[in-house]
Amino acid sequence: MTFFASLLGSDFLGSILMLAEGSTKISFGIYDIAKSLTIPGWIVIAILLIQSVYMIAVGIERYLTYNKAKQQSRQYAPKVAMALKNSNIDEAINISDRHKDSHLAMVVSSGLKEFAAHQGNTDISADEMEASKRALDRAIAVKTAELKRGLAGLATVGSTAPFVGLFGTVVGIIGAFVALAQAENAGIGAVGAAIAEALVATAFGIAVAVPAVWLFNYFTNKVTSFGVEMENSASELVDYFIKQRTKALKG
Repeated sequence: MTFFASLLGSDFLGSILMLAEGSTKISFGIYDIAKSLTIPGWIVIAILLIQSVYMIAVGIERYLTYNKAKQQSRQYAPKVAMALKNSNIDEAINISDRHKDSHLAMVVSSGLKEFAAHQGNTDISADEMEASKRALDRAIAVKTAELKRGLAGLATVGSTAPFVGLFGTVVGIIGAFVALAQAENAGIGAVGAAIAEALVATAFGIAVAVPAVWLFNYFTNKVTSFGVEMENSASELVDYFIKQRTKALKG
C-alpha cells in the first residue's frame, strides 16, 4: 500500500503535472493552427481550397443552367405543340429558336429543320424520315453532353478530396513522431501542432468531398430527367412526322 501511495504521490503525479504544463503552452485556435502548418500542410490546404472553389463555381453554374432550361421548356412546350397542331412547322421552328436555353427546343428544332427541308416533296421517303430521326438523336447526344459539363469535375473532387486530406494527415502524424523523438519532455506541447495539422487536413478533405458528392448525385439525376424528357419529345415528334407523311401520301 505504501509503494502505490508513493508511486501515485511522486512519479505519476509528476507526469500529470508535466503534461499539464506542456498543454498550457499550445493553443488550438485557428490562427495558431495556421501558424504551425508546415509547407506540405499548406500545399494540402491550397489544393483543397482550389477544389472547394471549383465545386462551388460548378454547383452555382449548373444550378442556374438547369433552372433556366426547366423554366424555358415549360414555356416552350405548349407553344410549339399548338404550332404543330396547326401544321405550322415554320412557326414551330421560330418558337424553338427563341428558346435557346431549353433542352427540348434544341432537340425539336433539329428534327423540324431536317423535316422541313424535305417538306416540299410530294412524297417524303423513308430515308428522309430516317434522316430526321438521326438529326434528333444527334441533338439529344449533343445536348446531353452539354448538360453533363462540369459533372466529371465534381466526381473527381468528391473522390480525391478525402485522399488529399489523408495525405495531409499522414504528413502531420509523421511530423508528430519526429517532434516527439526530438523533444526532451514528451508532453502534448511537443506534438500538438503536428497533430492539429493532421486533423485539420482530414476535416477539410471531408468537408470538401461530401458536398461535391451530393451535388454530383443531384445534378446527375437532373440530367437523367432531362434526357427522358428529350427522348419523349423526340418520340412524339417522330410520330408527328409519320402522320404528316401519311397525310402527304393520301393527298
